[in-house]
Amino acid sequence: MFETPGEPEYLIPDLGRQMLQRLVEPAKTRARLFDAKGTMVADSRWLPGPGDTVQVEKLEPPDAQNSPERVGARILNSLRRLMPASTDYPPYVEYVAPTAQDYTEVAAALEGGPARAVRRDRESGELVLSVAVPIQRYKTVLGAVLFSTGSHDIERAIHQVRLEIAKVFLIVLSVTVLLSIYLAGTIARPIRRLAIAAERVRRGHGRQVAIPDLTDRKDEIGELSGALREMTDALWRRMDAIEHFAADVAHEIKNPLTSLKSAVETVARVTDPEKQRRLLNVVVEDVARLDRLISDISDASRLDAEMSRIELEPVPVGSMLRALADVHEAAQKEGAPRLELVQPPGPARSTLVVLGMESRLGQVFRNLIANAISFSPPGGTIRITAERLDDDFVRVSVEDEGPGIPEGKLEAIFDRFYTERPAGEKFGTHSGLGLSISKQIVEAHHGSIYAENRRDAQGRIVGARFVVLLPAA
Repeated sequence: MFETPGEPEYLIPDLGRQMLQRLVEPAKTRARLFDAKGTMVADSRWLPGPGDTVQVEKLEPPDAQNSPERVGARILNSLRRLMPASTDYPPYVEYVAPTAQDYTEVAAALEGGPARAVRRDRESGELVLSVAVPIQRYKTVLGAVLFSTGSHDIERAIHQVRLEIAKVFLIVLSVTVLLSIYLAGTIARPIRRLAIAAERVRRGHGRQVAIPDLTDRKDEIGELSGALREMTDALWRRMDAIEHFAADVAHEIKNPLTSLKSAVETVARVTDPEKQRRLLNVVVEDVARLDRLISDISDASRLDAEMSRIELEPVPVGSMLRALADVHEAAQKEGAPRLELVQPPGPARSTLVVLGMESRLGQVFRNLIANAISFSPPGGTIRITAERLDDDFVRVSVEDEGPGIPEGKLEAIFDRFYTERPAGEKFGTHSGLGLSISKQIVEAHHGSIYAENRRDAQGRIVGARFVVLLPAA
């Protein structure tokens, strides 16, 4: 600006160009200076040359056009141009000799107020942002400055953010895909194999289907595989037990039925009253045997279901054994074996407590006492010993003075329908299910039962001993 006393103020173009260069250098924008008449007198992209002006414009490196970022930017710009624009901006035109009338914001700035405008470059598609401010001296407008910049830098920053987001998305997608493949191979596929095998077991008619053994994994799927294999084995064992039980029941019932049929057919042909009476006694005995056998079979059949719904409660074994001994003593006949109960004295007796069903445990001890009575000689002694062991078990043993258990039969006596009765006892008095039911009840209480022979100093058998071990409460 040049000022002379008494003369009007005006802009000096050369000085304006120098000032524009220093002004726009830090901001990296384009600045144009217009005088009060609207004529452009300076442009930051123009430099004075030997005979004319030189236009200065920053160019990208030669290899920048083929860089991945520029290729991606061109693709995004092409896609953006295909999409309908949310705002229809006026086109940006680069005039050879621009004036204030070519830019509405400059015309508004010459009126004394700042103004701004947004236009779109038709070639590159980027936005051109411009703002014009008036140059004033004591409220006198001497000209206007137009600052403009392209949206290239902004879009490049946005594009960079988009690229970073795309990279993160690709990384997350890759991790998700790899994790899905890993989970499918280590979790989903093994579980599907187990499910298919279980379905084959359910629908199959044979035992060819085997559950895959994945117990080497040492994880939840390995535990599931082991549990399914154990469950399948238990299922087959239960089915085998049912088949064997059904066969044994049919065999045991067939014997008295055959005898009953023979007696009934014979009694119709016999005229001797004495023979008829004997045959009728056989019929009565066979009917009683069938009734006893069916009752024991029914009890054994209900036992599995009852034990599966067992509700544990403290059972004082010492008091139970004392009650059984008192009942035996009250009903004892002359010459019958004597019952001797041995258990800890005083307060120590209160430690003989187990968790279980009192009725079923009482059934076990009644069976063992009845078995000992049937094998003991007249006037003999049956010793019942109850004690608390150091490994938190209650041990109850029932000893008799009978002939003992035949060699090799210590395990077989617990089988269903096994009978090994003393000499002189009437056939069919027992069904052979008592010890089998007792073993089933004890094992349902997580205990064990076994039998052994008692021997004297010379090694001779002097009786049998049945031992029951139950976890203490």
